[in-house]
Amino acid sequence: MQDVKQSETPEQLKLENQVCFPLYSAANEVVRAYRPFLAAHDLSYLQYLVLMVLWDAQELEVKALGQRLNLDSGTLSPLLKRMEAKGFVLRKRGSDDERVRLISTTEKGEQMRDAVADMPKLVACQLGLELDELKQLKRLCEKVLAAS
Repeated sequence: MQDVKQSETPEQLKLENQVCFPLYSAANEVVRAYRPFLAAHDLSYLQYLVLMVLWDAQELEVKALGQRLNLDSGTLSPLLKRMEAKGFVLRKRGSDDERVRLISTTEKGEQMRDAVADMPKLVACQLGLELDELKQLKRLCEKVLAAS
């Protein structure tokens, strides 16, 4: 066997110099912070996101919901089926085009809005950031997303 000569890793390839790793880790930490609060309401993080979009939009086509959440149909369809089985959403066919699937909240889904109203404050407290820091972090994340 040949000895492989170890060369020094260039600075730009060192993990501690990457923006991707702390961003990835922080995103996971934020989602983990939500879990205990959401579990008390039998919700996953993605189900919570779906409800937030539907509370604002009332009713949406599945395609539009997927675009809003950056989720493909392979992720969204089973998620919506589980939410329907739990009684949070109603899936129906479009009246003009039966290929179109429409999603809306049920009464139980609407009631969940009040049940989770304090969720952002609870999670913010867990993250240990001030309100202005959270707003700055959100703006920076939106800037990254807009550039992609």
